[in-house]
Order: sequence, then C-alpha cells, then structure tokens
Amino acid sequence: MARMAGRRTLRLAAIGTLAGLFSGLFGVGGGVLIVPLLVLWCGFGERLAAGTSLAAIVIIAAVAALVHGVYGNVHLREGLLVGVPAVAGVLIGTELQQRISARAISLLFAALLGAVAVSLLAGF
Repeated sequence: MARMAGRRTLRLAAIGTLAGLFSGLFGVGGGVLIVPLLVLWCGFGERLAAGTSLAAIVIIAAVAALVHGVYGNVHLREGLLVGVPAVAGVLIGTELQQRISARAISLLFAALLGAVAVSLLAGF
C-alpha cells in the first residue's frame, strides 16, 4: 500500500513539474497537460481531473505571472480584461460539464487538442 502511495506521489510530482515547465515556457500546462496525465497516469475521472487541475493552476499561474512580471512580460490591464470575463466562462463551462457525459467531455477535449495541434503544425 505504501509503495502504491509513493508511486502515486511521484506521478503527481512529475505531472506538476511538467505543468510548471510548460507554463513557464509556453504559457500552458494546466488543462492541456495536467488533465490528460491525471486521467492516464493516476486514474482520475475527467471531472475530478479538471477540478484538480484548476486548483493546481491557481498556484502555477500566480507564481508564473509573478516571475514573468519580474521580466517585464506582463500587461496587467490586458490580463485583467481577459481574466475577469473568463470568470463568467468558468461558471458556464463548469455548469455545462456537469450536464455532459464524461465520454463526451473526453471527446471534446481530444478534438480541441487535435485542432490546436493541426493549427500549430500548419504554421510551420
């Protein structure tokens, strides 16, 4: 039992490290990285993975924004203009997530990631 808990702790630490690396490097890492890894590596359901990811993002985003601010890479006004209305989106999205099947959420998320990948590759 302790061995399983240790393995789970290492997996969670690896997920956090990767998410932090991707957040600092690309400005992403939360939902794009944490959610799939929590589902695949730790056996979380999609809803639990999404909620857990959002909790982690609070810490990741705060530290990343602070460090980027030190480098002069933050426009606070624009960040607020994006962030404040996003709260409404979070409320709507969370309500929708509770009404959609877990399978549909997975398929929609996979489609989103696929579309982003195609878009990024098309730019090369």
